[in-house]
Amino acid sequence: MPLYNTILLLVGLAILIVGGDFLVRGASSIALRLRMSPLVVGITIVAFGTSSPELLISIQSALTGSPDLTMGNVIGSNICNLALVLGITAIISPIGVHNDTIKIDWPMTMGSSLLLYFLVKEGYVNSYEGIMFIVILLIYLVFIIRRSRKKSKADDLLREQYDAPTKSSNNIWKDIGFIALGGAGLYFGSDWFVNSAKDLAIYLGVSERVVGITVVALGTSLPELVTSIVAAFKKETDLAIGNLMGSNIFNILSILGVTSIIEDIKVSEVIINSDLIWMLGVTLALLPMMILNRKIDRIEGLILLGVYFYYTISVIN
Repeated sequence: MPLYNTILLLVGLAILIVGGDFLVRGASSIALRLRMSPLVVGITIVAFGTSSPELLISIQSALTGSPDLTMGNVIGSNICNLALVLGITAIISPIGVHNDTIKIDWPMTMGSSLLLYFLVKEGYVNSYEGIMFIVILLIYLVFIIRRSRKKSKADDLLREQYDAPTKSSNNIWKDIGFIALGGAGLYFGSDWFVNSAKDLAIYLGVSERVVGITVVALGTSLPELVTSIVAAFKKETDLAIGNLMGSNIFNILSILGVTSIIEDIKVSEVIINSDLIWMLGVTLALLPMMILNRKIDRIEGLILLGVYFYYTISVIN
């Protein structure tokens, strides 16, 4: 039973990641055919597409009565991005910090996290709050697109940050096939992943919150981890912080926004009083690290990594 569930969990995760990649390829190519700018495609389709595994897992969890998996996935993934992924990347190669990261990305990440914290004090996220999240996200996207048009360097930076494609494929049926395969992969992958994660939680005798914050969050952060490690070995870490903060913003505003519109998300007290505080603390700790030397060095990377492991061990215990 546990071996079967573990295999199904890993297969589901792999299909989710591949499905998200296929969806991004097909949708981006069609958007470019419709003459959308590469920057807009990157900030919208690519950003949403790379968050699609987390989104499908969160929706599936909420609909099947596992809200702790939904919140654990988002909060755990955010902590994982800023502590584990950023820590490992900085240890391999120090990370430079751009002005826009300090002036725009960090305030938006911190603001989204604080908004979530104050809204869930009542014990749930409802559809009205979900709509507010989506509206804030759209305003943010319009702001950074308009701002980038005034600054060519900012435009280039954002295009790289969101891995924006520059040209469409030569075959529209291939694009449609990618979208269909991606959608099917996300549907079945999320179903297998969530159900096997729930079964593992029951077998191990731990809460769904623990599985969400550890297994699910780490699994859905794997693409960011792999991408950041590869960039670190290539000494191309300049975009790492912006990428990871952008992912955290999307996790809160798009994933919890869309999920709560479909189904109200109940939030347990332990998540409110512990996990959310950890997420806020890690996000806040990054500000002095970024401001001091305008980079995250290896010592700071080790500190972030230590924080992640301490937090994970405390959750399991």
